[in-house]
Amino acid sequence: MKRDPFDILIKPLLTEKITSLQEHANRVAFVVRSDANRIDIRRAIESALKVKVKSVNVMNVMGKRKRQGKFVGNRPSWKKAIVTLKEGEKLELYESA
Repeated sequence: MKRDPFDILIKPLLTEKITSLQEHANRVAFVVRSDANRIDIRRAIESALKVKVKSVNVMNVMGKRKRQGKFVGNRPSWKKAIVTLKEGEKLELYESA
């Protein structure tokens, strides 16, 4: 089944650690659908953002348990993709104004 690239990529992930990876190792990170695999993520990034991808690393992030008084709940689990771009490729999405 062929999906729209923007259905797979939910949002970019911007943290201090990811910003450091982007500056030193040419890596960017995205929150992706939990049923997407590496191949789907690679195709989505290459077609939607027009960059060449060298590799894709994927990890499942488990939601934390949170409580308020005696009530306990869980934050949702999600999937993170760290994408290494090929040499010379750059994403304008992360550039500051």
